[in-house]
Amino acid sequence: MEKINLDNKCILVTGAAGFIGSYLVHRLFKDVKGATIVGIDNMNDYYDVRLKEYRLKKLNVQCSMFHVQWHFVRGDLADKDLIEKLFAQYNFDVVVNLAAQAGVRYSITNPDAYIQSNIIGFYNIIEACRNHPVEHLVYASSSSVYGGNKKVPFSTDDRVDNPVSLYAATKKSNELMAHCYSKLYDIPTTGLRFFTVYGPAGRPDMAYFGFTNKLIKGETIQIFNYGNCRRDFTYVDDIVEGIVRVMQGAPERKKGEDGLPVPPYAVYNIGGGQPEKLLDFVNILQEELVRAGVLPKDFDFEAHKQLVPMQPGDVPATFADATALERDFGFTPKISLREGLRDFSEWYKSYYK
Repeated sequence: MEKINLDNKCILVTGAAGFIGSYLVHRLFKDVKGATIVGIDNMNDYYDVRLKEYRLKKLNVQCSMFHVQWHFVRGDLADKDLIEKLFAQYNFDVVVNLAAQAGVRYSITNPDAYIQSNIIGFYNIIEACRNHPVEHLVYASSSSVYGGNKKVPFSTDDRVDNPVSLYAATKKSNELMAHCYSKLYDIPTTGLRFFTVYGPAGRPDMAYFGFTNKLIKGETIQIFNYGNCRRDFTYVDDIVEGIVRVMQGAPERKKGEDGLPVPPYAVYNIGGGQPEKLLDFVNILQEELVRAGVLPKDFDFEAHKQLVPMQPGDVPATFADATALERDFGFTPKISLREGLRDFSEWYKSYYK
């Protein structure tokens, strides 16, 4: 592994106004000295743009408190000329590609968005990394690539050739493209398979956020697979800790017996390794919403939940084997579900009420 000191480096974060991206940029502000950080985001309306503007405003305020240069570009990864221009202007040392069209269910009805952002957009980024060599490309993959795999916990050694959503297929495609470019052009790449990321200022299309929006309106929430789905929930600060560590450890460049590069390529899971039943998760959420004062103390939760069958594109369980991340970077996610949902509930009250 090649160690990278991020101080005084030029770093690109795509999806910088997104959930994980904004947390990562803030963390880099705090931890990295003398860096130039460039963020790009197309600020699309897949969910409430005001939330993206809120995250971006916080970053613009925070950056003045730290000794970093911060530049934000409102633009789309599918705009090849723009991406080429940015790479030529800044000569990035490290690139973190978090921009993507997210969501399993949305991919069933809006496939074009996934091809544009996750395939063409990723291609433009990795092609720019070829034309303007970088020390490390880190990119977001997803636990969705495991599809309906029956073997748990999910290991990066498992075959992942049977995606059950277009979203998952695009993420697996990113991994394949990265391997190809690592082999052909000696570009160090690391993919990170995120497991159900949640936290304050998260994505409203995620279950915990959508459930909260419905419950405060007195609506009924639908809990799929009769509450028996199991998810490896990962708090956003744990995800960011993993990303920052991985950014500093690029797969080593070396030659194989054929004289060609051994692909400097790696993929890791980032997940808590403690799958929770969806019904238990929802019970903890409503307890923390009551505790934070988002819901009244006498809220009748039983009257507002409905157990329903599985949805197309969903999988019954996600469960991360994160031993490789622990082995190579000394890190395993640690923040408990109750602690994370407490933080979310308190943020929700302050943001909306």
